[in-house]
Amino acid sequence: MTRPSACYGLNGQILGIAAERPELWQDFDRMLGILRIEDPVDPGFRLDIAEADVLDEAPGGSLVFDGEIPEDGHCRMIADGGTVHLVFPGRQTVAINDEEGWAELRVRPGAKAAWTPSMLVLDAALDAGGQHMLHTAGLTLPGRDAVVLIHAPSGTGKTTTSLALAMQGFGLCSDDAMILDVAAARPMAWGLPRHVKIHQKTAEMIPQVAPCLGTSWDRNGEQAVSLERLSEIVRIESPVARPVAALLHLARSADSQTQLVPMARTDAMVALAMDNVRTGMTGLLPLQKRRLATIGKLVSSVPTFMLEVGARPADAAALIIATPTKQD
Repeated sequence: MTRPSACYGLNGQILGIAAERPELWQDFDRMLGILRIEDPVDPGFRLDIAEADVLDEAPGGSLVFDGEIPEDGHCRMIADGGTVHLVFPGRQTVAINDEEGWAELRVRPGAKAAWTPSMLVLDAALDAGGQHMLHTAGLTLPGRDAVVLIHAPSGTGKTTTSLALAMQGFGLCSDDAMILDVAAARPMAWGLPRHVKIHQKTAEMIPQVAPCLGTSWDRNGEQAVSLERLSEIVRIESPVARPVAALLHLARSADSQTQLVPMARTDAMVALAMDNVRTGMTGLLPLQKRRLATIGKLVSSVPTFMLEVGARPADAAALIIATPTKQD
């Protein structure tokens, strides 16, 4: 095995990346730089990255997906036993085997790298270590080390609500991606340390973020703000696993009033699974089945609520603090 060029600590799991030159793993380092281990160790999951003039775009197996991926373009996914292949025609391919703990990423010289393979490799590395990445925000409760997870489909207001709570003394772990570990008696979670994308509407609702923003917005009306910059106005938590106190499903209030009400566990399970478990032409892949089981254990272990946010998201802070949750 090639000695890793870089290693990253993922709450006990080690991701090792071997590449011909540093530029090939820049996307991973931008995402995981704070987790980098200076002295490479034997990893539990290995990723090999190389440039190739000719890509294997027709691997054997069953077609799972064939279509467009936002931002990344056309993609095919093929499952062959325990290995999953992603093919971005003319650009790059990736083969992933989370059960054996390896992945191979091949890129055409000069081609623009797709973001999706990086996230799927990270997903596989986490899965190989018994953890799963969920599309949720996570914040520590004031004066406690426990976290509340806030789930909602994109565009519902997770980032706005997360920043509003952070302004009220909650600690921000992540506004969008939390890593869940249910191996212990109590679910634990930690935040993926990546930039926070702040929308213009969020900036209007929470003017305190203005010092962290520049003057230009992307085509989606957003700016990517580093956690280091955000730490000037809110508390940013370190990426260590903390006990989960509650799961909140975020929704927009019909009457502009903010309220927190109990939510049936079955409803919470369905809502979280719909946004986090992917099905393909052949049904659920093994990793997705394990993710679904993880969600089930989370929902059965912590209180679940519906958080309806109105015109003033900051009002949610007092409601969450006053609601009984799992004690840390």
